[in-house]
Amino acid sequence: MPEYSPRREDTPPFPLPHIEQTPPSRISDHPEFHSLRRAQRRFGIRATILSVGGFLLYVLLSSFVPAVMNQPLFGRLTLGLTLGLGQFVVMGVTAWCYVRHMRTRVDPLARGLRSRLYETESRRARAAAPAQGAGQPLRHGTRGFRTW
Repeated sequence: MPEYSPRREDTPPFPLPHIEQTPPSRISDHPEFHSLRRAQRRFGIRATILSVGGFLLYVLLSSFVPAVMNQPLFGRLTLGLTLGLGQFVVMGVTAWCYVRHMRTRVDPLARGLRSRLYETESRRARAAAPAQGAGQPLRHGTRGFRTW
């Protein structure tokens, strides 16, 4: 602000109205959304570490300890081949755990959050509808919007 201004810099240019606590307007501001993201992220990190760690262990063993990987188990089946086929099992188990985790933990949270936000939005719309549409009803063909 210039030096000759009668207003101080910390005063707002207009009086602030009384602000009531309103629920978050965006879904990403909602605390339940944060818990949903945490549950999803926590499992994702564990599953990634398990999958990538298992594959990395397999690659490192086959690179640095080939004698151990060539140990025959029975017939022509070696330890390396068994561990390589075990990667498919690890990926399958990880995918199964992911689906189970999403169904049991994340999806119920998401459904509950979606229904609560839908109820909040519909209440807001009902409360705003009498004030908006008091003078003029909506016409058909305007897709819910008034024309200018």
